[in-house]
Amino acid sequence: MSGAPLLYLDAAATSPVRREVLEAMWPYLTGTFGNASSHHGVGEAAAKALSAARAEVARFLGCRASEVTFTSGGTEADNLAVKGIALATPRGRHIVTTPIEHEAVLASVDYLVRVHGFEATFVPVGRDGLVAPDDFAAALRPGTTLAAVMLANNEIGTIEPVAELAELAHEHSVPLFTDAVQAAGWLPLDVKDLGVDALSIAGHKLGAPKGVGALYVRGRIPLEPVLHGGGQERGRRSGTENVAAAVGLATAVRLAAAGREEAARSAAHARDAFIAAVLGSVPEARLTGHAAARLPGTASFVFPGVNGEAILLELERRGVISSSGSACAAGSEDASHVLLAAGYEEDVARTAVRFSWGADVEEERLLAVAPLVAEAVRAVASLGA
Repeated sequence: MSGAPLLYLDAAATSPVRREVLEAMWPYLTGTFGNASSHHGVGEAAAKALSAARAEVARFLGCRASEVTFTSGGTEADNLAVKGIALATPRGRHIVTTPIEHEAVLASVDYLVRVHGFEATFVPVGRDGLVAPDDFAAALRPGTTLAAVMLANNEIGTIEPVAELAELAHEHSVPLFTDAVQAAGWLPLDVKDLGVDALSIAGHKLGAPKGVGALYVRGRIPLEPVLHGGGQERGRRSGTENVAAAVGLATAVRLAAAGREEAARSAAHARDAFIAAVLGSVPEARLTGHAAARLPGTASFVFPGVNGEAILLELERRGVISSSGSACAAGSEDASHVLLAAGYEEDVARTAVRFSWGADVEEERLLAVAPLVAEAVRAVASLGA
């Protein structure tokens, strides 16, 4: 590949930092660099900025500022929610979740099972990745400590009926946590409307830097900290607060909220046109995830008989950056756990390619990628890969 990429279509993995975010962060990396816990002028200035950032994130989520905990990212937020709620209120030590959750949730559940003797029930999903409310309700029982269902899947883009699932969980007095990392910026995240008891977001999916996230936990929900130390973040997450990153996250969510509805409409229109173009130009392609209940900026396919990783290389040669699924399973050569859970055979799951984009990608540019996908698939097929 020569020159800059034609198009970056891996926004679900990460996005560039917005200029407005960098400008907002700069003062807290230079002049106002104090420790927000220090009782002097420099520290108090940092504490004031941290408080304002927390209030901004709280507005984005429709909650109280005291219910927002800043973290190092989505993974820590997921760990804190799952482990923190389960260990603080173990009840019968039973967790309900799905097999298509992000690895941070699945690994946290596995930890609780292995180390603390919890039992986990994984609610199956359909071919489209959707959780059936009846199946979810059937998994709940008096000893259920926590239910965890992501708002939107990071690989196939399917949007789950979280508000309905939260109602069912509450009928059994079970708190529900949702990983909203991929949904942030695309879907409304008012926690009252969703009815959730905990929700996680990550900055780098919104135009903030990597290394910052936030966790909402409803005020009445007890939470056992995962990191212990100086008792920052109201005792929920010890460690010197990253004020600049918190300011960056607050700026990113404010910008995302301001343009969300129009951005989602435009991206969804482009998504549907792109899906139709790919399916029309590559007869063997199959769309994964739900046809309608999916994120505006995600389109994922399998190409049976053609190696997905090889397709990625051919696309990159043509100036298109995409992915085979989650970028978080570092070094893994396993087939997508999401597609396997959705009923795809392992050899088909290995052919997956995910395209994901931000609000700045125009439909015309996206449609120009469809014939390149066809070229890449033909090139790989001709080599027998």
